[in-house]
Amino acid sequence: MTYDIHFLRVEAGRTFDETMAEVNSTYDPEAEPGPMRLTGDQRAAWDRLTRRISEEVGPITSEEYLYSLTLCRDGPAGRLRLDYAGDSAAIEISYRYPGRAALPIMAEAYRIARIVEEECGFEGYDAEVDQSVRTGDVDVAAAGLGGISRWAQRRLT
Repeated sequence: MTYDIHFLRVEAGRTFDETMAEVNSTYDPEAEPGPMRLTGDQRAAWDRLTRRISEEVGPITSEEYLYSLTLCRDGPAGRLRLDYAGDSAAIEISYRYPGRAALPIMAEAYRIARIVEEECGFEGYDAEVDQSVRTGDVDVAAAGLGGISRWAQRRLT
């Protein structure tokens, strides 16, 4: 289980929730997913994204898989992963940052999230604390991650 921030391309006049509901309505857990087929524009967005994150945040590693492109950032703030599928993306952070230790990784996650929005034309939504990435408060997100991490470490280890 991870702390997740989701990204979708939201059309004018629609909300993130409406777009997510539409995506979820076509999901079939029994179906074998098809391989990712990126357009030239989607591939260019990924290239811009990885370049900017590398330059503005720090070193990354990236891999290409059958269903997504993946970027990992393992730096002084902590570790996070970004999966990109052309028409959507998600950031995942493990629940290993209790209390105030969550602030540096969430600040970095939101910095990367805003780059994803700018380069890919997506809207980011942090469902863990019910806020938009664009207008959301990093301190609120860090409190969410830090609280669950603290609970998990006390109860599950």
